[in-house]
Amino acid sequence: MKVTVENKKGLNKDVKVFVDKKTMNNYMDEKYEEIKGTVNLKGFRPGKVPREVLKRQFGKAIFGEVLDKVLKETSTKALEENKIKPAGQPKLDLKTYGEDKDLEYVLSVTELPKVELKSIENIKFDEYTVKIDPKETEKRIKEIAKNQPNFKEAADNVAAKEGDLVVFDYNATVDEKSFKGGEGKNTQLTLGKDLFLKGFDKQLIGVKKGDEKNVEAVLPENFPEKELINKKAKFKCSITSIKNPEEVKIDDQFAKNLGAKDLNDLKSLISKQINDEYKNSLDRLTKNQILKEIEKFKVNEIPENLLAEEVKILSQGMSEEDAKKSKNNFEEIAKKRIKVGLILNEFGEQNQIKITEQELQAEVQKQIQMMPGQEKMVMDFYKKNPNALASLRGTVYEEKILNAIKQKGKSSKKEISKDEAEKILKESQNQELDTNKEKIKDKQKKTEIKKTSPKKTVTNSPKAKTVKKKAKKVSKK
Repeated sequence: MKVTVENKKGLNKDVKVFVDKKTMNNYMDEKYEEIKGTVNLKGFRPGKVPREVLKRQFGKAIFGEVLDKVLKETSTKALEENKIKPAGQPKLDLKTYGEDKDLEYVLSVTELPKVELKSIENIKFDEYTVKIDPKETEKRIKEIAKNQPNFKEAADNVAAKEGDLVVFDYNATVDEKSFKGGEGKNTQLTLGKDLFLKGFDKQLIGVKKGDEKNVEAVLPENFPEKELINKKAKFKCSITSIKNPEEVKIDDQFAKNLGAKDLNDLKSLISKQINDEYKNSLDRLTKNQILKEIEKFKVNEIPENLLAEEVKILSQGMSEEDAKKSKNNFEEIAKKRIKVGLILNEFGEQNQIKITEQELQAEVQKQIQMMPGQEKMVMDFYKKNPNALASLRGTVYEEKILNAIKQKGKSSKKEISKDEAEKILKESQNQELDTNKEKIKDKQKKTEIKKTSPKKTVTNSPKAKTVKKKAKKVSKK
């Protein structure tokens, strides 16, 4: 194999590859020997089919397989030996090829630019730890307890009031006719929550154990029997029990009911839960700080093919006209994204950071857990969409790289209170909003200038050109 590299404009190179006829024939011989023992043709014993017969029957298909194999092997080797890292898929141009012929082709490659990583250890960022006040933990536990009241059987002569639990059987009719789903046994309603039918539980206020109570209510939009939707139904209710709420005792048993070992364990879990609620948002701030610092790094040139691809992604779903108007803005965004991506990728390669199949599957499981009840759908989505899985791999890869950069960079570790965390997050959010507002104002100002600017008259010109511009169980984690 002979390889010559011709430098073109910018990052573009032509890699010319020549494989002589003898080498190609050797590949063909290997392939014929490989299939010789597997082909069964009438009139020939297995493994004894003459080459000429094989060539006549399968020659074109065999050459196609050999050509594909040689192109893959030689192109990969040519790029590696010349230390060329392609930005995107190279274009292949076959010059000469065929059975008993030399192979000659050209790879048109856009090379990845050189990236500066010398000062990566000087990146500065904040790392936050939220210290949770025990009072905050106790407050959260009390809120959980409030939403999980115990009920105690009331005396027979006690009338039901708001907040009480009423247990009853019922028979319902519409236009004095029974209907499917119009019966219920041991139905429980907490009065005042209005969770059954609108206005239903209010009519049960004042009932006592053993009472018969007629209640009217309109059947909802989602009622299974479509012909009965929005119809007024009459419910004959037999009250079997009235229960009064009592304060939940916050003790070890309460904690066990929530999945904890004991009350101290529950406090630890709740404290961690509160911390995690802020940690994810604060970690995103840290990540954004690192990415903004990376934007300051030097990249000699942005590959045009990557830029065009990124702009295309940004303008997805837009009309052609709107895409053209936003082109310049999209290009700026795309350049930043590509620049950061190139730097992160280079750092990942230099530090031999890789994503294992186990890490990828763990992330898939995270995505599945975020959509309870739709687990199969999410799993099938990633199985059937390789691009989605590749995108997820990229996310995991980036996260792993950023964690590695954290180890090398200059971290300013800060322990803050919950209130301080809220203040920092609010300020960050307001800053982001202000930035977006400034961008909008700037865009509007430019538009106004364009509208009010006098048009220049072009004289002595044969042509005038117009330029267009673009409370649940607590789980342990």
